[in-house]
Amino acid sequence: MVHVAGTNGKGSTIAFLRAFLEAAGYRIHAYTSPHLVRFHERIRLAGRLIEEKHLAALLEECELFNRGAPITFFEITTAAALLGFARAPADIVLLEVGLGGRFDATNIIARPAVTIITPISIDHQHFLGETIAAIAFEKSGIIKPGSPAVVAAQLPEAEAVIEARATALGATLFRQGREWNVARGADGGLAYRGKRDLDLPPPGLAGEHQYGNAGTALAALECLDGFKLGADALARGIKAVEWPARLQRLTKGPLVSALPQDCELWLDGAHNAAGGAALARFVAGWKDKPVRLVFGMLKTHDAAAFLKPLAPLVEELAAVAIPREANSLSAEEAANAARCAGLRASASPSLAAAVKSTARPYSRVLICGSLYLAGRVLEENG
Repeated sequence: MVHVAGTNGKGSTIAFLRAFLEAAGYRIHAYTSPHLVRFHERIRLAGRLIEEKHLAALLEECELFNRGAPITFFEITTAAALLGFARAPADIVLLEVGLGGRFDATNIIARPAVTIITPISIDHQHFLGETIAAIAFEKSGIIKPGSPAVVAAQLPEAEAVIEARATALGATLFRQGREWNVARGADGGLAYRGKRDLDLPPPGLAGEHQYGNAGTALAALECLDGFKLGADALARGIKAVEWPARLQRLTKGPLVSALPQDCELWLDGAHNAAGGAALARFVAGWKDKPVRLVFGMLKTHDAAAFLKPLAPLVEELAAVAIPREANSLSAEEAANAARCAGLRASASPSLAAAVKSTARPYSRVLICGSLYLAGRVLEENG
């Protein structure tokens, strides 16, 4: 089992791992969260989304065994996923932490094959603590004695906490910038340097940060005993990777059909300050067309901090409440946060209205701020 914690990049790292391993012919179970449109997206059995009847049967069995004791939604769905994995043959399980790590429902495997910690930043402070060090302490709780821990690039205060945890447990660290590294090659491809050197095609997911996520996945593969992946399989995998709502261009559907001439519609689920900064680095390369945002966010995140790096790069913003999400900022609250970040912003009554108000000929509209919003977009757009 590969267990993945971190603030940003967990899902993308698992997507790369799955693409690499499946390109080499391995059968993969995967558990990720949250889902975008259907719950079934969270559980893949041997590469396929779990079927409705199978999921219902697993959940009923877990409910029966639990005998009405207190249990959270995430705990019982994790139990159902693990039960399903135990009963279906596969070569490895890829398991994403839901929140934090130390007390997460996924943190029950005594000795995973590899643990991964993706970049840590400020997020979910009400659960994990107000500082990078406090959050890193929770995330590093997945590190186990005897299991190698792959660590993506970290802020110094996070790195110190992770190293202290690994030293206390006798876990071997495989750290970006020390034992391995990754960079964009001169030709735009991915250059990985670790136990072996690899020069691969560019990642199939857009954004500079995906080089880091792909590199983290490659580093984890180097720490997996018993898995052999040739350069050809890795090249196929890095091109074939898919992970919706991560700098995804929408090219069909009712929202797209309503756009004026040569107006592009893009979607991204970034939702914290570090995600906003990564998104801004990508948007900064869009120099050929003006950019406008459609934005919605949960109340538990810092909207102004997310939007601040984007503000100099976009012309205006239409704010929306996330449909059917009780914990969403209202459209006016989201618009006020955008104004505080220096953006010209207005509140829109619906997603379709927001897209219509920001779409112009020869421009780009980027919908961002929440994976929950991204899910509603994909649902509404068919």
